[in-house]
Amino acid sequence: MDTSKLDRIVAEARRSAAQRDAGYRERALKMYPWICGRCAREFTRANLQELTVHHRNHDHDFNPEDGSNWELLCVYCHDNEHSRYIDHVEGSASNAESATVAATSNPFAGLRDLLKR
Repeated sequence: MDTSKLDRIVAEARRSAAQRDAGYRERALKMYPWICGRCAREFTRANLQELTVHHRNHDHDFNPEDGSNWELLCVYCHDNEHSRYIDHVEGSASNAESATVAATSNPFAGLRDLLKR
């Protein structure tokens, strides 16, 4: 067995671990308990891959050292949160447009005549 090759593999694994530890996910996992912030599901090392870091202000480039922009969410709650955010943003845009457009038809136009019969 080539010990120099083994030493290189171990050194590379340690460098990779250090890089992962520097990432915001690893920092958040060390900072917060492994519990979903919405549904309160608890996580262990066996299912930790299902726990994600959610950026509260939806800006993935804003990663303060104190973790104030992060919360841990399970993949299901994380998807739900992003869907709600998209609906909110798109809903705000469509509400602004619909407020300026007048109705072009009246679905109850002939209702009075129908009710008299």
